[in-house]
Amino acid sequence: MTVTYSSKVANATFFGFHRLLLRWRGSIYKLLYREFIVFVLLYTLVSLVYRLALSDPEKRFFEKLALHCNKYAEQIPVTFVLGFYVTLVVNRWWNQFVNLPWPDRLMFLVSSCVHGHDEQGRLLRRTLMRYVNLTSLLIFRSVSTAVCKRFPTMEHVVEAGFMTPEERKIFDAVKSPHLKYWIPVVWFSNMASRARTEGRIKDSVDLQTILNVSMAVA
Repeated sequence: MTVTYSSKVANATFFGFHRLLLRWRGSIYKLLYREFIVFVLLYTLVSLVYRLALSDPEKRFFEKLALHCNKYAEQIPVTFVLGFYVTLVVNRWWNQFVNLPWPDRLMFLVSSCVHGHDEQGRLLRRTLMRYVNLTSLLIFRSVSTAVCKRFPTMEHVVEAGFMTPEERKIFDAVKSPHLKYWIPVVWFSNMASRARTEGRIKDSVDLQTILNVSMAVA
C-alpha cells in the first residue's frame, strides 16, 4: 500500500527533501536493499579474486572477457526497455488512481439538484451522500487492508455513522454469497426516485444524471 509523506512535506524546509530521502518506511531503499547488498558482495568478491588470486596472464584474459561482454552489452537497448517498464508502471498506477471513486462531483449534483431548505431536504441530501460513502467503504473493505483493519466488522461501520442500526438489520437480512456493496446503491436509487416524485428533484434529466454519476462512483 502507498505510504504518503504529505504531513512531512507540508512544512518543508531547505533540508526537507533530504530528510524524505533518508526515510526508511516505504522508501526505495527498503525496496532494493537486499539486491543492493547482494550486488555489492558479488562485486567485492570478483574484485578481490581479480586483484589477489589471478596471475598477470589471467588478469589479461579477464580484462579481454570483460571488454568482450561490454561490447555485446551495448547492443541491448537498456534505455528502451527501462523506458517501457517505467511507462508501464506509471500507467498502471495512474489507472488505479483514476478508478478510485471520488464522490465530489456527485456531491455537487446532489446539493444543486435536490432542492429543499427544510430539515427533511437537508437530511435527504445527507443520506444520499452517506449511501454513496457507504458503498465505497464496503468496496474498500474487500480490497484494502488498512480499511479492513479500521472497519473489521459491520458493527464498526454502524459506530462510525455510515449505517444506522435499522439499515444494518436490512443489510444482514439479505442473503447473498457475494459482496453486498450494491445494497446501498439500491437505497440511493430508491431515495433519489422518491425525491423526484416528491418534487425535490425538479427534472427527470437531473435524476438521470445523478443516477449515472452514482453508478460511476460506485
